[in-house]
Amino acid sequence: MRTKTERAVNLVVLLALCTAAAGCDGDKDDREARAREVAEAWEGSKAADVWGAGYYPMGDVIQPPAGGFHGDADKRAYATEKFVLRGELPATPRKDGQVRWESGGSLTLPLTDARTAYESVARGGGDEPRLTVTAVKPGETTLPTSRGPATVPAWLFSLEGYDTPLKRVALAPSKLPVPPVKPVGDTPTDELAPLGRLVEVARDGRSVTVMANHGSCDDGPAVDVLETSDGVVLSAYAVGTKDGPCTADLRHEELTVRLDRPVADRILLDAYTGRPVPYGQPNQPSASWS
Repeated sequence: MRTKTERAVNLVVLLALCTAAAGCDGDKDDREARAREVAEAWEGSKAADVWGAGYYPMGDVIQPPAGGFHGDADKRAYATEKFVLRGELPATPRKDGQVRWESGGSLTLPLTDARTAYESVARGGGDEPRLTVTAVKPGETTLPTSRGPATVPAWLFSLEGYDTPLKRVALAPSKLPVPPVKPVGDTPTDELAPLGRLVEVARDGRSVTVMANHGSCDDGPAVDVLETSDGVVLSAYAVGTKDGPCTADLRHEELTVRLDRPVADRILLDAYTGRPVPYGQPNQPSASWS
């Protein structure tokens, strides 16, 4: 069993949006200081204990059929959440389901019923193209989580024309802990802005892909990396402007950052908010903080 210290923050993601090109190098010390502040606040904290004991997905909770969709029409139907159900949705076979981690340990959580799962997938309206769900049954799937790979209950949606099902995880994430550090402020500054979301953790855990924000009048975002024994700081900043924040046309761009060692069960944190980086598909809500 891991100790409190072992469960504490080992990976810190600081996302700083520096939009003054002439001053970005000078702001590096400030970004690093904020990253260390967040790391120290989380290390050994109650929030780190709650996070270390909970279930927080860091991969897609909706998984397309093996091999992907057959053509552009089906891809478009999935992206726009257009489905049609043929038949009835089954009753939930039991009240609770279990998360089983590859590294050991498990957690029992309430199961999401089939209708709720289906409606989270099929939220689009309008005409064709649509994907036809021909059958629904309970099953399992695997996905990365904040505690490493896990096997979790899932609803399996058989699709017309496909040999393998679309899978929807049948558990909601654990309640998020109360952060031990306050956000930088109510609005982004020249030096810092909140991260959009975590896009993906690589299968080997040696890289993370994040969504960074920048404006239309800069040259795009960049990311600096600082790794310590307990954390990794990613400082994202926009380059190519010297007139302050460029917010007239906010844009989003995926950036992949290599790490010196795997993420494993370490926490990814946003330095601006002082909270774990939210994970979510583009068309699915991320976990929210109360």
